Amino acid sequence: MPCTPRGPEHRRTWRPELAYVVGLLATDGNLSPDGRHILVVSRDLQLLQTVAEILKLTNRIGTKLGGYTRQPVYQLTFGDRLFYEWLVSIGLDPRKTYTMGSLNIPDDLFGDFLRGHLDGDGSISAYVDRSNTHLSPSYVYQRLFLRFISVSGAHMEWLQTSIHRLSGRRGHLNVLRRRAQQTAPLHVLKFGKRDSIALLRWMYYAPDVPCLPRKRAVAETFLKGDPGEFRHPKSTQP
Repeated sequence: MPCTPRGPEHRRTWRPELAYVVGLLATDGNLSPDGRHILVVSRDLQLLQTVAEILKLTNRIGTKLGGYTRQPVYQLTFGDRLFYEWLVSIGLDPRKTYTMGSLNIPDDLFGDFLRGHLDGDGSISAYVDRSNTHLSPSYVYQRLFLRFISVSGAHMEWLQTSIHRLSGRRGHLNVLRRRAQQTAPLHVLKFGKRDSIALLRWMYYAPDVPCLPRKRAVAETFLKGDPGEFRHPKSTQP
């Protein structure tokens, strides 16, 4: 397996594309206990191809059948000790699934990080609600919900606090108990239509930002409007 002993500098220098990758790694990534290897898993091949392009990787993307659906799951594994250590320094660790808390993300790149988080374990739901048309034909509503998901409660509390601090949008944080006794509950941060539109315009601030096309396609309808409605904050990172 190809491995970069020293690790290129571009994997440890903050920029929008790297912040997006960090968002993906916080959700779909895994740090090996060996202190060197990073694994990214997704059902979207294009997502891993984007990661490989941003990090300038030539590693092969593997495929396996996953879960009860037996649908293909793609995985990208690469070795870079310095990048691994850099990820640990900003808050990721090999046991991140249950223990991850706050991450050290520059404020002015938080929208890019959040877009990666959304592409990893989040969702955009948009639909037309006609459930009350039996009362009146005019009762037709366009619904929109944005959800961020993690099994780590501490991480989701930090995410909610950070989004509120930077955008004024708080959302609602709920715990979803799953039926299997050995399965950890999910922590879901959900935003309604008005807040979702503001956050989508924050994350998709340009037409060429790296993203999962199928999720952006859902968001596209709501990206029109005054681009100054949500402005990026200045970084408060040291």
